[in-house]
Amino acid sequence: MAFDKKALQSLRDKYADSGGGDIFDPRFRQVADRIFDKAGTRMAPYAGVPTFLAAPLHAVDPANPDFGDLQVALLGVPMDLGVTNRNGSRFGPRALRTIERIGPYNHVLECAPTHELRVADIGDVPFRSRYRLEQSHEDIEAHVDRIVASGVAPLSVGGDHSISHPILKSVGADRPVGMIHIDAHCDTGGAFDGTKFHHGGPFRNAVLDGVLDPTRTIQIGVRGPAEYLWEFSYESGMTVIHAEEISRLGLPAIIGRAREIVGDGPTYLSFDIDSLDPAFAPGTGTPEIGGLTTREALELLRGLKGVNLVGGDVVEVAPQYDSTTNTAQAGAQILFEILSLMVFSPSIGGRKV
Repeated sequence: MAFDKKALQSLRDKYADSGGGDIFDPRFRQVADRIFDKAGTRMAPYAGVPTFLAAPLHAVDPANPDFGDLQVALLGVPMDLGVTNRNGSRFGPRALRTIERIGPYNHVLECAPTHELRVADIGDVPFRSRYRLEQSHEDIEAHVDRIVASGVAPLSVGGDHSISHPILKSVGADRPVGMIHIDAHCDTGGAFDGTKFHHGGPFRNAVLDGVLDPTRTIQIGVRGPAEYLWEFSYESGMTVIHAEEISRLGLPAIIGRAREIVGDGPTYLSFDIDSLDPAFAPGTGTPEIGGLTTREALELLRGLKGVNLVGGDVVEVAPQYDSTTNTAQAGAQILFEILSLMVFSPSIGGRKV
């Protein structure tokens, strides 16, 4: 139809006197109804108490937790005692909470996860000591145990990648889970400097503890000088996709491979921000050039719609190495994408794909 005076008048009749909350498409209307008040105003993104993804705050007493009817608990894990290079990811949860304007609508997955799921920011893992790594892992496991026992899926923000081991011990306690792991490093190294509890070895530990199924695990984006440390990934049966293979294989093929490997079984999704090229995410402890672009990361995640997720994490954001806040911005968006996927997880939201 040509744009003529009649078409212009039709648009004027419909939109000239309408407000920001007057949205007519039913797909968008259901989102707007939750965002705008009767006066056509929405809350300023920089106002109020900051929470992950502007989700409701649901304070939890660790000694006597009550998670209500939550389906997903967003929690901070501000602990970076397991780093081998630059520390600072203990500040990751606080940095992600301060990022505004993430969501509420995911236009590719067509969902508004903080409104479609019963989800809340439940605060941070309570640590007994800021100095003791193994004890901190015990604290993480105990806290996530309470979440999982209540039938709630944990979606965590670290913290260094060693936090994934105690989380997996909770979500994989009844049966080993599969995993989609997006990272520059396999993190399946052995003990050194007197401990196996470091961010270079959580997934070796999880396999040996019987809570992670290596044959249902795929690691995507791996690169850098530490390949000699990752023989456990190959020996145990994990599938490793190096960053150098992504352009040759193509993301659709990699997405298809990931879906084939994890199948319909319970799956954990772990996203290390250093999987992104440091051009996009410089604020991390062990940056490796040649990584994913943010667009590639989004396409990869969105291709996992319908996977049976039972938990996830975003780790290794160290904001003090990033003067632009781009890394925290990317981390918060990745958190939003994982939460969006949970809308379609049979174990959580159950919405049909």
